[in-house]
Amino acid sequence: METGVTLNNELEKLISEAFCIFDMHGDKFMDTRNVGNVLRFLGCVPTEEEIEEIIQATESTEHVGETYLPKFMAHVSQLLMEKKMQPASPKKILDAFKVLDPENHKYLAKPYFEKLMREEGEPFSEEELQEMWPVAIDPITGNIPYYFYINQLKHKSPIYEIAEVVKEEIALTEKERKKDRQLANQ
Repeated sequence: METGVTLNNELEKLISEAFCIFDMHGDKFMDTRNVGNVLRFLGCVPTEEEIEEIIQATESTEHVGETYLPKFMAHVSQLLMEKKMQPASPKKILDAFKVLDPENHKYLAKPYFEKLMREEGEPFSEEELQEMWPVAIDPITGNIPYYFYINQLKHKSPIYEIAEVVKEEIALTEKERKKDRQLANQ
C-alpha cells in the first residue's frame, strides 16, 4: 500500500496499513477517536488510559482531534518494541477466571460475569459485551465455560514478534554506527 511516507521496516509497514484503514480522506490524518481501533486491529490490548496517552503524544497541533501518520507510527513503534499493550497470556486469563470461580465449576454464570465486566476494572461497553457474547457463551447452558472461551481468544499477536526483530535490528545498526565512529576517531 502506497502511503507517501517512508517506511523503514516491517513494523512501520503494518502500523501504516492499519492506520490507513481509518484514514478516511487518504491525507495521512486519522480522527483520534480511532486510535484504539488501530491498536486493537494490530493485536494490541490497550487500556483507555494508554489510548489517551497515545492520543496526547500523537495528536496534531495543526489539526486538533486528528493524529498524523508519521508521528503515530514512530510513537506506536516504540511502544511495541517496549512490549506495551500486550494481550494477557492464556495462563494469566485462566488464573483470573479461577479466582472468580472459587467452587471450581469451570464456568461462570452470564449475569455474574456481565456484572463484573460492566463494573470492575476497566468497564466494557455494551458494544464490547455484545461482541464478546457469541464467543464466550455456551448456547445450551447460557454460561461462560471459561476453558473453552480462553481457547477461542487470540492470545499472541505477531506484531510483537516483528517489533522484537526490528528492535534487534536497530540495536545492531546502532552498535555498528558506534563502532564506525570509534574507528573514524582513531
